[in-house]
Amino acid sequence: MKLYIADKTSSEAVQVVINELGLPVELVHYDVKDRSTSTGENFAAVNPLFYVPVLALENATLDQLTEATVITAYLADQHPEAGLAPAPGTLERVKFDQLQTFIVTEIAQRHVPLMRKLMNEEGVAWMKAKIVAGYAILDERLASQPFIAGDGFSIADAFTWATMWSERSGVDISHLKNLLAWKARMDERPSVRKALADEAAVAAAHKAQLAA
Repeated sequence: MKLYIADKTSSEAVQVVINELGLPVELVHYDVKDRSTSTGENFAAVNPLFYVPVLALENATLDQLTEATVITAYLADQHPEAGLAPAPGTLERVKFDQLQTFIVTEIAQRHVPLMRKLMNEEGVAWMKAKIVAGYAILDERLASQPFIAGDGFSIADAFTWATMWSERSGVDISHLKNLLAWKARMDERPSVRKALADEAAVAAAHKAQLAA
């Protein structure tokens, strides 16, 4: 497999899941500013919408998957023995997908206009309040369970961790102690530490190429 990543994006969620599963993968760094890749590939041919992650499969049709939650769900379903998501077709999976969609739409994506400074003062205040409200729901869940979806690590933990952009978007979540304690535990998880180290290495190599 080949995974296209960029610095501090939701692609880290896919890296974490791949690491949890112990799967081999080639990482390709995408520079969002000049739209170059560490392998010299034309990223427009990989994803015409110019965003990561993209997981290139080595199947007969050479499929390329996008959207972090979709990719991580695919990987979880390919390796059900790891228990990273409930079984497809079950009510438990429906509830899990509901939680995942909530995290994407009510939290993760709301950071983007704030990070890009696309809103007026009133809009910023409204958006920050929505993000805090979303995180507060996760904080409440984490008061009685160690992980986002229950007692075990799941792909929901990987995605939530990879999109905790509150510092970059200027959202204050310092009062959400359960959420911050969970993040501290996640930061020490071997799959997370490896994801950060691997991302830093391939990004540094790519930037050295661009500077040469």
